[in-house]
Amino acid sequence: MIRILGYVAALVIPAAVSAAGLADISDRDAVNALKEALTRGSQAAVARLGVENGFFGNDRVKIPLPPSLRRVEAVMRSIGMDSHADELVLRMNRAAEAAVPEARSLLVDAAKRMSVQDAKGILTGGDDAATQYFKRTTSEPLVRRFQPIVKKAMQKVKLAEKYDEIAASGAKLGLVKEEDAQLEDYVTRKALDGLFLAIAEEEKKIRQNPAGAASAILRKVFGALK
Repeated sequence: MIRILGYVAALVIPAAVSAAGLADISDRDAVNALKEALTRGSQAAVARLGVENGFFGNDRVKIPLPPSLRRVEAVMRSIGMDSHADELVLRMNRAAEAAVPEARSLLVDAAKRMSVQDAKGILTGGDDAATQYFKRTTSEPLVRRFQPIVKKAMQKVKLAEKYDEIAASGAKLGLVKEEDAQLEDYVTRKALDGLFLAIAEEEKKIRQNPAGAASAILRKVFGALK
């Protein structure tokens, strides 16, 4: 059986560690461990974000108005429209929270399709190498899944229509980025950013503390990389 990373271990991992750990890990072990790690990490991230206040209550992923519209927000607040501005931000985050659970099946499928070559790249990559794999393989279908949910959620917010009108005018004048001209596109993009950030955090936990992983195969593979 071909030993995964056998010929690259010396380039990325101290020789002593390589001899003691990775040399004893087969392709099957490595791929199975990574599939399990990716599945666990993605499901934990979805569970954390896809609930009420998953975005709105977490400053690391909370979605604000686009930078180009902050001036509009400031004007609204200056004329006593704080509640309207707050409602828009709340609904943007609620839309993201409603969309994120749609990611679960796509992320699991991506983990199942992982090849040995993918596994090599992830094992020898940085703390977020698995997250980058998810970005490459799931970003486009996630956008397609998220957008209808976000659009439906934002249609209930009257101020969202006004945002689109203001943003469209600003985009024509070069004052607003084209990608921010439609609120549903902006919220969808920020929801993806938050999801991948959460997945990266879960991945880092497993890499830094493989002994804490419940699975023996996870401890074996990631422990060999310590």
